[in-house]
Amino acid sequence: MIPVGRAISLALVGALTVLMSMAGAQDVRTETDAELRQKADRLAHELLLLDTHLDTPFELQKRMQDISGRIEGGHFDYVRARQGGLDALFLAVYVSADYEEKGGARAYADQTIDLVESFPRRWPDKFALLTSIAQIRAQFGSGRVVLLLGLENGSALEGDLANVQHFHERGVRYITLCHSKNNRICDSSFDDAPKWHGLSPFGRELIGRMNRVGMMIDVSHVSDEALSQVLELSQAPVVATHSACRHFTPGWHRNLSDDLIRRLAAQGGVIQVNFGAMFVNSAVNAQFEKRRDEIQKHIHTNNLQGAERSRYIEQRWREQPLAKAHVRDVADHIEHVVKLVGVDHVGFGSDFDGVTEVPAGLEDVSAYPNLIYELLKRGYGASELRKICAENFLRAWAAVEKAGAAPRQP
Repeated sequence: MIPVGRAISLALVGALTVLMSMAGAQDVRTETDAELRQKADRLAHELLLLDTHLDTPFELQKRMQDISGRIEGGHFDYVRARQGGLDALFLAVYVSADYEEKGGARAYADQTIDLVESFPRRWPDKFALLTSIAQIRAQFGSGRVVLLLGLENGSALEGDLANVQHFHERGVRYITLCHSKNNRICDSSFDDAPKWHGLSPFGRELIGRMNRVGMMIDVSHVSDEALSQVLELSQAPVVATHSACRHFTPGWHRNLSDDLIRRLAAQGGVIQVNFGAMFVNSAVNAQFEKRRDEIQKHIHTNNLQGAERSRYIEQRWREQPLAKAHVRDVADHIEHVVKLVGVDHVGFGSDFDGVTEVPAGLEDVSAYPNLIYELLKRGYGASELRKICAENFLRAWAAVEKAGAAPRQP
């Protein structure tokens, strides 16, 4: 038997607990859309936010602008980066697939790195060009935007393993093995037919060399066979710096299949979700593929070359814009990865300045809070968002560096 006084006390405690629980539930239910957006903006600026792929250098090589201020067009500049909470980004040292045949790929990559190295010299209070995780963390909160380097297209290695060390010394921290065409490393997801059925003999050697140097292997753009072989050979986590989920774009091999995402995650890797409309929305993707086929057919029929070919391609895409995707589509891809392999294997790899069509709500680097808002609405908390915004990729990067520093058998 419980004494009457104690019974009353227990009843009061129970009632208070219920009331507090109801009040808490009411707080969650009554959080307004405006409050959620304010929270998203706050988190974008409180959390370390890293984007693993922007093609801004390629755009600036075509038309140089002062990215320390607000520029015309494009997706990136300092002003918008700070508005969006962007703290660090990998700038792509993009090398066109054409260099595989015409030569000069390494020299062109070095020239692009020279350009990026000039940014912190021109605007030292706005940008810092860094090479390590510790440096990124040390700069967090300084007001500077951290620039990092990723080499997009291993054609720049020119078939020489020693060039891995060369580019590492120049500050490059990941290499995207190929781009839109097969090269002497591997097959591309965009090429019409395989050349190697995965990795070439040189490509197989390259995986081991990159592991030893501590260079991240980026499998965005590679064929399924190549990606599978990379995962078999690599002794360190592998990253996809700007890809999305094939689940939403069936048959489109530029995005990753569920099976490959599972295998990537099982080895500690990450998929950094691309923001491009054709990557994240099935209707836009179908339009994109149809248009691309039409363009390629016209180029082949009329034997367009060089500048004339480039002008025609730009004209076609400019005159006939694709349908619009939405920021929700990008959130769908992130959530799909989380459901497949957990929250530890996904992040942001926008491909800004590398894609022409972006979703409504993700127009440029000022818009990351809109994506965080979409994830908040789906129940993601600050600890999960911290992982997605940067920590997942930094963990994979740290594991790659650790593998590179590990003693080797003689």
